[in-house]
Amino acid sequence: MLSLEMLGYCDKNPHSQKYPAFLEHFYPNTGDFIALIGNLKTREDLKFLSRVMRENQTPCEWLPVIFGGYIVPDTRRSDHSPFWDCGYSAIMVTDTANMRNPYYHSSQDTIATLDLNFLTRVCQGLCFGLQSLPMR
Repeated sequence: MLSLEMLGYCDKNPHSQKYPAFLEHFYPNTGDFIALIGNLKTREDLKFLSRVMRENQTPCEWLPVIFGGYIVPDTRRSDHSPFWDCGYSAIMVTDTANMRNPYYHSSQDTIATLDLNFLTRVCQGLCFGLQSLPMR
């Protein structure tokens, strides 16, 4: 299962990316990447898709989560989490929403604030990656 969450906000300024506690030590502080977040069953797919996205000029970070994401509740904030709860493989693709986008869920959250070139690269990278994803 692949959940396409928020995808089009990109901020190339240093310190534009925020994280839940302790993750900031492992990931970039610039909000110019797409994040792939999956349960442990998807670890190989996360690595593969991340590599393909980077090859398509889209910075990409990935995070496999344990215990259904309950340790880091923000990783559960989309349609993929019920699939995790039922034991299925599921990945959320996200620009990290409010952890980067200051306009998230406000009246200023409009298409004008999105980086459509970034969004295009994300979509192209996902299309290529999903087409070449090994069947497991």
